[in-house]
Amino acid sequence: MGSRMAARLVAAGYDVTTWNRTPGKTVAGATTAATPADAAANADVVITMLTGPDAVEAVVLDTPLPPRAVLVEMSTIGPAALGTLAAKLPVGTRLVDAPVGGSIGAAESGGLTVFAGGTDADLAAVTPVLEVFGKVKRCGGPGAGAAAKLVAITTVVTATVLLGELRELGAALDVPATFVDELLAGGPLAVVLERSTQPGVHYAAELAAKDVGLAVEHAGLPLATAALARLRAELPQLAGQDFRAVTRPMAPKTG
Repeated sequence: MGSRMAARLVAAGYDVTTWNRTPGKTVAGATTAATPADAAANADVVITMLTGPDAVEAVVLDTPLPPRAVLVEMSTIGPAALGTLAAKLPVGTRLVDAPVGGSIGAAESGGLTVFAGGTDADLAAVTPVLEVFGKVKRCGGPGAGAAAKLVAITTVVTATVLLGELRELGAALDVPATFVDELLAGGPLAVVLERSTQPGVHYAAELAAKDVGLAVEHAGLPLATAALARLRAELPQLAGQDFRAVTRPMAPKTG
């Protein structure tokens, strides 16, 4: 996701410097930095797109930021982790939370939804950059973007797990799979059903479990908790796959 977003910034004419935790990963047209500090040294906007709260904190807290820079945290880490990060940053650091919704394809085409939270001044300063990635949805003050993203992604993941269980119900009742999908296509899961047929890995199962886990930490959410348990139980089978693989009826368990 991050590499596609960086490529869009390059195409938009920005002077981009990247750093990746995996050595050797580069973006055409961008300068590759040896360290996060090198990447941020002359930046007006510093963007992080990492796998989770621990990774974000490890990278950001070891990276001196130019006084003029705005730090834009675009990973999905939730408002609690964002608040913890903000409290550990040097006084005066400008921070915007702007996690995104959408697939890798949307990242390439500029079709992401950016859930942006921050002060009016900080959001105004980075909105032209964020608009390169897609539609910017201003959610409120600091932390509001991180919160909105958890609501949005928990909706998608929980509904997708439900779709998988309805397909299993159909199989158990000997309802033809095509007829099950026809029934669901006329109901509230129609969009989820359509997305379940798209090929490719857009959102890894491990990341889906991580994101819903963050939501469950903030509230009880019995349905989301059940969806999370289902995902975690099937991660050995879903490892490396798109999380939508959970919509396929699983083989009966034996023993």
